[in-house]
Amino acid sequence: MSEAQFILASKSPRRADLLRSVGFKFLIEPADIDESLKVGEGPRDYVRRMARSKARHIRADLAVLGADTIVHVDGEVLGKPADRGQAISFLDRLSGREHEVMTAVAISLRDRIEIVDVVTKVHFRDLKSGEAARYWATGEPLDKAGGYGLQGVGAVFVDQVIGSYSAVIGLPLVETERLLSSFGVDTWRNRA
Repeated sequence: MSEAQFILASKSPRRADLLRSVGFKFLIEPADIDESLKVGEGPRDYVRRMARSKARHIRADLAVLGADTIVHVDGEVLGKPADRGQAISFLDRLSGREHEVMTAVAISLRDRIEIVDVVTKVHFRDLKSGEAARYWATGEPLDKAGGYGLQGVGAVFVDQVIGSYSAVIGLPLVETERLLSSFGVDTWRNRA
């Protein structure tokens, strides 16, 4: 794909969809890295380290975009749920309250790397009894930070988003375009 503008170092279909929706052409080369949280590592440090590691993992002549998204509540990072029980526990914890979604984006090219992070506040309505289990049955929560997706059925739980909607899905588009531009990517090249 000679028209590729950059490489996306992610297997997230949501990030790819967001980038395609605004006209980008890119290659996908998922970065296979250890995503374990280090002892004592804060949420912001963790999400920035993940994005940086993904962007640095792929070496190429094109800019490489790495990103990571986490849900943060009560000082704890809620990653992708390991199973049904954990997903339901996450959703019960988020019910009727506000949490933060942090997304970091890193762009790497040769020896240069730039990173930005975006924090969005999300408020869940009160979940009714059994809703978390029924949501799990949709299959949607399994690969989503915090166990929900704003771009799918999980949107019915969210009554307020303060900040970047696209960052909650997995990629803050305004900040991503700004970073790509700073690396010389013509962000308007493929837009009609």
